Order: sequence, then C-alpha cells, then structure tokens
Amino acid sequence: MALSVEASVETWPIAGTFAISRGAKREAAVVVASVSDGHISGRGECVPYARYGESVDRVRAQVESVRELTSRSALQQQLPGGAARNALDCALWDYEAKRDGTTAAALAGRPQLRTLTTAFTLSLDTAEAMAAKAAAASARGLPLLKLKLGGAGDDRRMRQVRAACPQARLIADANEAWTPELLTELMGVAAETGFELIEQPLRAGADAALAECPHPVPVCADESLHTRQGLSELAGRYDAVNIKLDKAGGLTEALALEQAARAAGLKIMVGCMVATSLSMAPAVLLAQDADWVDLDGPLLLARDRANGLRYEGALVSPPQAALWG
Repeated sequence: MALSVEASVETWPIAGTFAISRGAKREAAVVVASVSDGHISGRGECVPYARYGESVDRVRAQVESVRELTSRSALQQQLPGGAARNALDCALWDYEAKRDGTTAAALAGRPQLRTLTTAFTLSLDTAEAMAAKAAAASARGLPLLKLKLGGAGDDRRMRQVRAACPQARLIADANEAWTPELLTELMGVAAETGFELIEQPLRAGADAALAECPHPVPVCADESLHTRQGLSELAGRYDAVNIKLDKAGGLTEALALEQAARAAGLKIMVGCMVATSLSMAPAVLLAQDADWVDLDGPLLLARDRANGLRYEGALVSPPQAALWG
C-alpha cells in the first residue's frame, strides 16, 4: 500500500548566533516529512544544506514529489542521498515502528539504547571569546568540546581554549577552511594541545595533501563523505568519518555506511546539523557504538519541540515514542 506524503517547513531560533568558516546564522530552517496510511503516521526531519546545493524549497519539493511511497528499500531508488530522502526515510522508520507496535531501535537490531555523551559545539569566534565560552562550558560539566575553526588564527584558538580548559576533551572542525600550506603547522598545534580529532581540514575534492601529511591527530572526513560510494576515495587520507543522516540520506543508508566504514578500519563520529530533537532521535540510534558523538543540535537552539530528547549536561537519553521511533 502506498503511503501519503506531506512536507512542511519550520524555523527554529538559535540561541545567539552559530558561526562556522562559511558564515553565521540565527535560525535553523528544517523540513518535516510526514507519511501516513490514513490511520498510522510517522515523521522525520531534515536540514537542507546550501553547501550541498540544497535549499528549503527544493528539498520540500523533493519530498512532495514522491507519490508512490511503499517502503524504505524502494525509497533508496526513488531519491538520491541527501536531506529530502533523510526526512522520508526517518519518517518511514517511525511509521513502521508504530505500525508494528515496536520501536525503531528493535527494527534496527539495537533494542537496548543507552544514554550517550555528546560533544558541545563552540561556534567560530576570536580566540579569546572561544576560550571564555569553553571555560564556561567546562564549568557546566560538559566534558567534550568541539571547536569550529576557520583557518588563520586557529593556532591561537586551539592554544587558548586548551589553556582555559586543561582537563576537557577537545575535538575540532575546520569546515574545509585550512589550506595545504597551513596543514602541517596546525596539525602540530592540535597534537601539542591534546586534540582528539580534526574534522575536514581541507576542502572536499582538494584533500590529496592529507595523504602526504603526518597525522599526529586523527583526521575525520565530513564534507568529503556522504554515502558508502565515497568510502574508497578516503583511503590514505582519513582516519575517521562523520556520518550525518542528512548527508547519507537517512538512517537506512547511515547504518549501512557505519558498517562499511568499520570494515574499512575507520573510526566513527555521528554528527548533526543545528536542528530539533526530531532530527537527533534517529541519530541517537545510529550513534550507539560511535567513537565520538556530536548530537548537540537542540542545545544550540533557543527552544526545542515538544517531547524532545532529554539532555542532562552532556548526556543525551534515547528518544521517547512520542517524539520518534
């Protein structure tokens, strides 16, 4: 039986401003997909990302273009990986769990979900401002901090944050802002200051220098990897991958990508865009065995949706059925 499909656009205010190397924003725009058989419905949320050629209007239209939605396996052929397929795929997981009187976790073979420790992200700013924010976050008992970096001045950012938080675990995301000329120096500073991971230092498609540069800190692919088809291109360049549902095109592909990445000897981060708990919920399922968890999207918002995930400091609990799955 084909399911009906609906899509809506929502905006959620960010607490302050969220800045990365490509710009800053004050609200998160999401597309919510709903599927229904007339009695039971499911929903999923995605974040269209301009870096990948997506827009809210285009993604909403993609969701609404799927007229004969029958299964998750069929959906993989109907839409390419990306935000639109993610929203529909996650809506189907939610629908199937409710239809079968079970949970999405049980359907995925992971019935006992555990509480996870998530990173807390510090958006790009001056070294002094980021150090102050890091100290405040550490004082709140947040043990794993993720710095958004921007290229020039990142040596000062890493050093000042480490000085402000000598006990904190630190990871960083350059969002493609480093250059091959900066790579060796900044990797050295990352090692000197005890960072655990550097995410996407060079631009996707122009990251060959990673194969020639020592990795005193593991390097993680984000923009350079979306689905399983891109894994072979990472050999010799990356030590880990950041799996995001919006890139992979849903939980179905993300679970398969996680398995394939492990088989390739890569470590796993499960990440997110800035979005509500409806986006995070299926990622909590995915992240159960991840090496690093970065699912703090709702913590960066001024408010979250009803029945959202429960966060206690850096601990995020599995979703309730009223939210998803």
